[in-house]
Amino acid sequence: MKNLVILLFVFMVVSCGETQQNSEVSLAERAEKLHQKIITIDTHDDINVKNFTDSINYTQRLETQINLPKMNEGGLDVAWLIVYTGQDSLTDTGYAKAKANAISKFDAIHKLCEEIAPDQIELALSSEDVRRIVASGKKVAMIGVENAYPLGTDLSNFEAYYNRGARYVSLAHNGHSQFSDSNTGEADNIWLHNGLSNLGKEAVKEMNRLGIMIDVSHPSKEAFNQMIALSKAPLIASHSSARALCDHSRNLDDDQLKMMKKNGGVVQTVAFKSYLNTEKYEARNVKIKALEKAVMDSLGMESMSRQEVMALPGTERDAYIAQYMQVRGIIDTKTKSMTDLPPAVDVGDFVDHIDYMVKLIGIDHVGISSDFDGGGGIEGWSDASETFNVTLELVKRGYTEDEIEKLWGGNLLRVLDEVEAVAAEIQKG
Repeated sequence: MKNLVILLFVFMVVSCGETQQNSEVSLAERAEKLHQKIITIDTHDDINVKNFTDSINYTQRLETQINLPKMNEGGLDVAWLIVYTGQDSLTDTGYAKAKANAISKFDAIHKLCEEIAPDQIELALSSEDVRRIVASGKKVAMIGVENAYPLGTDLSNFEAYYNRGARYVSLAHNGHSQFSDSNTGEADNIWLHNGLSNLGKEAVKEMNRLGIMIDVSHPSKEAFNQMIALSKAPLIASHSSARALCDHSRNLDDDQLKMMKKNGGVVQTVAFKSYLNTEKYEARNVKIKALEKAVMDSLGMESMSRQEVMALPGTERDAYIAQYMQVRGIIDTKTKSMTDLPPAVDVGDFVDHIDYMVKLIGIDHVGISSDFDGGGGIEGWSDASETFNVTLELVKRGYTEDEIEKLWGGNLLRVLDEVEAVAAEIQKG
């Protein structure tokens, strides 16, 4: 009898183990089918024009977090490629220099889609374009502008950018622009406009008229409030998370999230370590920074902040970034064998923010972004090749196919359609 009981116990343990394993396999298979079926959209991917040449470009599996091979591997359909320009002096000279930088990025994106790989990727200007291009089997590029600083003080430049393919614009970045105060003002409580400048208020109206989505991820909270009040169309936060879970000025607090819901907009949760889990990020970062310093010292390389790097002349900046990427590669290799590292910020932390915002403002107002090649990337979604892991985590947490489709791009396309509809009404006069 005793042996029979033992055999029954062993059978039950084995059966339970097999059931759990089969359940996990079934869940993964279901997630994979869903991932292939829906349109997946990442609303923020930075670019470097050095990777848009005839010899070095996104048809190759570069070290960049976003490129066509990695998009194919991870099942990412749509990448919003970003025309980013850093903040400089509010002068005609500064605007002219910034404009040249911005136009070079527009040109690079068009070159990828029209000359380098037109058989693999196409530029979309509308939700209809997105669906058509995805159905054709190609990847989709869309264009967002991070910082309106290079537009200068001539509002007609918004239409020029629209004609080049821009479908969202942020009025500020890390620093107060001629249009808007930045979230960075929270650090010293020094503001330039107390929200939007008069030019910024006119810019909101112009973007509504043209059908450009207004991005609130970087402007200050007061600028956010004024944009919400002024805009006749829904807004987007192209790459921000929930401030209640991570108290960073780049995230939106509960009041802002509720205002986005009332406005009809969408908040694109961002996979940026320090915007997701401060405690985990800082604990691990202490160890990583010590390792980074040791590696950089061994190479005779000076440690510089992001702001210092971006302030370097073009060729020096590119050289520094290239060398720093080598350092990161060495660090990544070393950390894989380290056993004393605190846990990394991961896909679970990322989806925690999605869960929080969905519960607070509803499934129709939350989306997904990475900020790849601009500082983004987390354990499990470190580049576009790991995109499926986000869908898998959403399935594990019980999100339905319809809900995941909304998170992965349906909500963003809905806002784009509504912004275009508002523009059409305004243009009717």
